[in-house]
Amino acid sequence: MNDSAPDEYDSPWKEAVERYFPEFMAFYFPAAANLIDWRQTYTFLDQELRAVVRDATLGKRFVDKLVQVTLLDGAEQWVYVHIEAQGARQAGFAKRMFTYNYRIFDRYDRPP
Repeated sequence: MNDSAPDEYDSPWKEAVERYFPEFMAFYFPAAANLIDWRQTYTFLDQELRAVVRDATLGKRFVDKLVQVTLLDGAEQWVYVHIEAQGARQAGFAKRMFTYNYRIFDRYDRPP
């Protein structure tokens, strides 16, 4: 076993979120999923998310997805998904989430 290579747990989660996004939202966030018009296409905004977090000095990113959806009222909304498996509480977690959300808002003038 190679102890120097980090475990790569986030790739399967990223693929699962992308492949099963409607189901993911319905299971974990049913109230939000009920507001989305699933007849419309949704778009993963990987470039936009990379631009926001590329210079962050807040540690390794885990599963981060930014998704543009259309709500039932026709409004466009961005959904920010962050999945992080933790074995222990991390003091900087809340700050990281605040920073990512603020950077999205600051750069694109829209709340996720």
